[in-house]
Amino acid sequence: MTKQIILIGAGLSTQSLVPYLKSKLNEYDWHLKVLDRDFTTAAERLGNPNERCVAGALDISDTDALNNALNGAHLVISMVPAHMHLNVAKACLKHKSHLVTASYLTPEMRELDQAAQDNGLVFLNECGLDPGIDHMSAARLLDGIRNDGSEIVLFESFTGGLLSPESEGTNPWRYKFTWNPRNVVLAGQGGAVKFIQEGKYKYIPPHMVFRRTELMDVEGYGRFEGLANRDSLKYRKAYGLEKAATLYRGTLRRPGFARAWDSFVKLGMTDDSYTIEQTDDLTFREFTNLFLAYNPHDSVELKLKYYLGIPQDSDIFTKLQWAGLFSDQVFPFASGTPAQCLEYILKQVWTLDAEDRDLIVMYHKIGWKNGDQLGMIESSMGIEGKNASQTAMASTVGLPLGIATKLILTGDNIEPGVQMPITAQWYNPILDELALDYGVLFHEKEIPYRGY
Repeated sequence: MTKQIILIGAGLSTQSLVPYLKSKLNEYDWHLKVLDRDFTTAAERLGNPNERCVAGALDISDTDALNNALNGAHLVISMVPAHMHLNVAKACLKHKSHLVTASYLTPEMRELDQAAQDNGLVFLNECGLDPGIDHMSAARLLDGIRNDGSEIVLFESFTGGLLSPESEGTNPWRYKFTWNPRNVVLAGQGGAVKFIQEGKYKYIPPHMVFRRTELMDVEGYGRFEGLANRDSLKYRKAYGLEKAATLYRGTLRRPGFARAWDSFVKLGMTDDSYTIEQTDDLTFREFTNLFLAYNPHDSVELKLKYYLGIPQDSDIFTKLQWAGLFSDQVFPFASGTPAQCLEYILKQVWTLDAEDRDLIVMYHKIGWKNGDQLGMIESSMGIEGKNASQTAMASTVGLPLGIATKLILTGDNIEPGVQMPITAQWYNPILDELALDYGVLFHEKEIPYRGY
């Protein structure tokens, strides 16, 4: 019987997902429909349509249109903004369709677990890169260590979406957007960051996230700074780390990024809670001046240096200047939040050029004990994209979703319910295919560990 797959959302993260699914249509007798609010986006992502794959337009805020689109669907891949997944999930329950997403599992989604089980449906969340491959690679390591009778006492995990060194050029940030720019700008806005370190609970308020970093070296990829990421504590039970003295999940950037980004935070440019009017009359320089004290005699540059306490020769000022804060370019929209304005400014310099190559780096550090014996393992993975249209970010987000789709539609022993890919039924086949066919390889080594 032909099985219908519906992909909702055809953004950047589906660059590799759609070709993967199209390559399996004949083999598994699937039909694929790629839907997006903008038909042109869906059509471009799909490429040449045929009898097994078509593109279409869908506004998921239209409940009737959403239900009509999902009628007959066996599985839905939702790549819409995170706050919209719940509407898709409820429609999937109505039409008895499986659901796969790359977004964080929310409490509201978790509440659908019993309904999904009752209908024999898999609602798989956090099956992209981070979250996704980070969970799967960590879970396989953790389970392997526990199988030897050892107890995990330390777990740290970091992921970064960066630029290949060859594509950094003269960019002082050593960074460009490789995923949703809005999410980058709003990073750190989601409440206090929480983790546990050497048996002590730690909390970082949003305004201090980019001032609390740690430096680390990842073999083969150089030096990075790690920033704590969201609420690490919510993974204690999922990872089986209730007794671990350290649990820390974070994001990787090149050294110096966080301190410069903190300037945007201090200025108030990452605020998304209010709207600035008449932005189409503002230059980027005038926008920057909005956040500084009135002084008709000093330049915007001088006022900014004074306000932030930046020395004349600081590389922070070089980064801010390079980013375009003092440009005479004008915004093309009539109103926007500070965060939306900052996003537009940064897009001018942080959008990938056609031949730019991105770099994904993932790093785990796990400490364990077995009686009086202590041990530690480092595991790292790095993969580069080919260009701006075939990015490592799109591959590592999209391919796990595609492989999970195949497992659900062809497997006989997949447990139903709302879940993450942290059990062997998920991580073994997904990681194995990623390694064998796509070069997503993890390298482990043991290092000395003396406890804390």
